[in-house]
Amino acid sequence: MSLLGKAGHASAAHESGFAAHRAGVDRLLASYRAIPPNANVRLAKKTSNLFRARAKNTAPGLDVSGLAEVIAVDAEAKTADVAGMTTYEDLVAATLPYGLAPLVVPQLKTITLGGAVTGLGIESTSFRSGLPHESVLEMDVLTGAGEIITATPDGEHADLFRGFPNSYGTLGYSVRLKIELETVQPYVALRHVRFHDLRELESTLAQIVTDKAYDGERVDYLDGVVFTADESYLTLGRQTDEPGPVSDYTGMDIYYRSVQHDSDRPKRDRLTIHDYLWRWDTDWFWCSRAFGTQNPKIRRIWPKRYRRSSFYWKLIALDHKYDIGDKLEARKGNPPRERVVQDIEVPVERTADFVEWFLREIPIEPLWLCPLRLRENGAARAGRPWPLYPLQPNRTYVNVGFWSAVPTVAGQQDGKANRAIEQTVTEFDGHKSLYSDSYYGKDEFAALYGGETYTDLKKRYDPDQRLLDLYSKAVQRK
Repeated sequence: MSLLGKAGHASAAHESGFAAHRAGVDRLLASYRAIPPNANVRLAKKTSNLFRARAKNTAPGLDVSGLAEVIAVDAEAKTADVAGMTTYEDLVAATLPYGLAPLVVPQLKTITLGGAVTGLGIESTSFRSGLPHESVLEMDVLTGAGEIITATPDGEHADLFRGFPNSYGTLGYSVRLKIELETVQPYVALRHVRFHDLRELESTLAQIVTDKAYDGERVDYLDGVVFTADESYLTLGRQTDEPGPVSDYTGMDIYYRSVQHDSDRPKRDRLTIHDYLWRWDTDWFWCSRAFGTQNPKIRRIWPKRYRRSSFYWKLIALDHKYDIGDKLEARKGNPPRERVVQDIEVPVERTADFVEWFLREIPIEPLWLCPLRLRENGAARAGRPWPLYPLQPNRTYVNVGFWSAVPTVAGQQDGKANRAIEQTVTEFDGHKSLYSDSYYGKDEFAALYGGETYTDLKKRYDPDQRLLDLYSKAVQRK
């Protein structure tokens, strides 16, 4: 095909993508108008990457069935127009053929772009590229008032652009997002560096974030795993186009186990860029062990198509619906378990302090570590904050992820472990993501998550309170 033919084909695909998107927007608006005025507006979707229980909604939901596609990719400008309900699995599939990827690709395939922006996403590029909302150039938002507005960093609705991250659908729902993309190479070369001391890991991580290199070799991706206080790892990834053998962790081998080794020299590995981006999805980090799928005998017969986070989500949903886990514990004579499924951020200089406290107080392992810094040249412009999740510019934080459950003790308050984590994170000048259970008091919550700025945004973009407010949604589970 000639270049003219290719350009014409791309133009036709572009127009087709936007035409289909407009039809999806029309269905969305029609469904909004069909919701009774006294009912809360919610999405009509069966799946979610939230871990919070929610009150049942009897009113019809928003029809987002036409908002799950990549609308257009502009390979020359390195941008993509993406419908809000598009999963990262589909987004990556659309961009990788151009040698491009989103600047931050959260770990699980079924996370949506809109969800990662209105919530918070993070991954191993966050030490250099920040959080997913920082690569958004503009977005169309269906507000609580039933209007679709375009929010940009400097336009009439710049306040919504900055306030939308961490609002979790309480200010509106993203309909279309225009995002930056970056060039990626076909392979990622990995080094797994072992540490016997958490404070050495902390100082090394901080230095890598500053230098973007380690031991004379460039670092493009950076995360880590803590197994115990004296066994932890940083995984350093470098993009490369050098051909060669690659590992596969979608079969019998398990990625997080491949990180471990006894040597003081880094262990090396290689993955395709596709398999690197989804390295955590096959076993939902390490949470697949709860379903027995890391047992070689079970793994051998467990269908490969079910070795993915979306299937584990279905099993979790069944457990929540029927209390399967607690019933099994009761049959063993054990008490119910408190779910401790959280991601928190603490300043890098408090990382070892927090991890040591956690390993001492909360019997959960492993822990995931992922450093991040807000982008200095992001779409929100330097010095302009994200008020609902006010991390400080020019400061390195480390996300610590832990996803399991702990035994409860009779007579103790609900959420005792989670509440202790919240208090410790605040003491360490950190923040906690709101995708899971929260136990903050109202005033404490307001001080941490937007306060009067959020109240003003709510009045402007949801004047009739058609959408739940953030405290009701995140803490009161409405």
